[in-house]
Order: sequence, then C-alpha cells, then structure tokens
Amino acid sequence: MTLLDKHGVRLTVDDAIATVTLANAAKRNAQSPALWRALAEAGSLLPGNVRIVVLRGEGKSFSAGLDRQAFTPEGFDGEPSFLDLARGTDEALDATIAEYQEAFTWWRRNDLVSIAAVQGHAIGAGFQLALACDLRVAAEDAQFAMRETSLGLVPDLTGTHPLVGLVGYARALEICATGRFVHAAEAERIGLANLVVPGAELDAAVADLAAALTAAPRDAVIETKALLAGAMDRTYEEQRRAERAAQARRLRDLAGVGD
Repeated sequence: MTLLDKHGVRLTVDDAIATVTLANAAKRNAQSPALWRALAEAGSLLPGNVRIVVLRGEGKSFSAGLDRQAFTPEGFDGEPSFLDLARGTDEALDATIAEYQEAFTWWRRNDLVSIAAVQGHAIGAGFQLALACDLRVAAEDAQFAMRETSLGLVPDLTGTHPLVGLVGYARALEICATGRFVHAAEAERIGLANLVVPGAELDAAVADLAAALTAAPRDAVIETKALLAGAMDRTYEEQRRAERAAQARRLRDLAGVGD
C-alpha cells in the first residue's frame, strides 16, 4: 500500500514493515527542502502497527547528499536559497534548520526499528540520513563521506550525535574534518555498518533482518530499545534502576497485572 509519493520520497507499507524510498535515481537521490518535508511527513503517516521502517534509495546511490542547487542564487523553485537564509536573522535561520532536521529525527522512535539499506554513495546529508536510522546494512560498493566541512560548513542534520556514538569522538572528528570516504569494509569494521553484503543481496539481507526483528514481542523490543538508547546518558546505577523498572513492566504485562 502506497501512502506517500512526492518530492522524491515514496512510502509503502506491508503489514508491520514500512519502506521509505528515495526515488530520484536520475539525481542520485540528491536532497532538497521539499524532500526533507516529505520525509518528515512520511514519519507522521506511519500506521500504528508498523514495527520496522526500511530506508532505501533507488538506483546506484543511496543519496549523494544535498542538491547543489541549494547554493545557487536562485535556489529551488518556491524556496529561499541558502544564500537568502544566510542573510536573515539568527532566529529565522535557526528555525529553518530545525525544520529541516525534522526529516532526520523520527527514525529513532522507541516504537520503531529503522534500517538503512545503503548502496553506492551516502554523502553529506545522505550519510546523515543513514546515521538517523537505528541500523545500517551496506552493499559492498557503499561509500560514506561527511563532506560538509570540505565545503566550509558543518554537519547539521542530526548526524554528529549518532556518529560519535558509533565510532567515538576521535574517529568521528577525523571522518568529518577530512571529508574522506569510508568504504563498506571499513564501515563494518568500525561499527558504522551492522552488515556488509554483495549488492545483489542487499534487499534480501534487509528483509531477513526485518523478519528477525519482528520475531520478538513488540513491547519487549520497545523496552529494550529505550534501555539501550538511554544507556550512555545514565550512570551504571541509573541504568540498573531503569532495567529493573522496565522488567517490572514486562513481567506485569505478561502476568496480566495492572500497574
């Protein structure tokens, strides 16, 4: 069932699994403000029974990043150019970037597990979109790069937090400051990718992972994800208490005992 198909974003749902497809292969799924609004809308349209969201890109590349048209004086039709935004107030610029970030924030909701299926280039905003997901499965030809610093900018689409969490501060700094490519084998070795497979096997590998993730009871997965997501912000003792509270909820639920 197709719930959304506009601005290079297509959302389909098959029972508990939703698929968000970047559908502008001719431009290597380059991103724009309209695409970001469509991605945010896709998150709001998910039916309540969806447990897994797969993010994929059509064609040879997952996403080549921000469409360079954003930096031209004319920008995109009906949109202020980035140059115009830079001339505005700090408050207006902050609000606009916050709106753009909404496309990248919902993928880590506790009631979902999101999987990015990455082939070819995942550059800049494309890299950050892959990082927005909980898990990443990469084809052998995948190449990740954070090119913003090379353009005199910073990564501002929520990618810095998960990147540091996955690979550590020093490695994240080196990847961002140099803008170099991280190829699939290295991505798996340093924890950026959960799994690397031949390109022809990417869809099947993602489907297998999605099936495995839906095998466990939903509430147990939701509680576990919340525990893990908050672990680094808690002390050891706080995490112990969080585990006890979560387990108490699960036991009461299984026993049919109310709070």
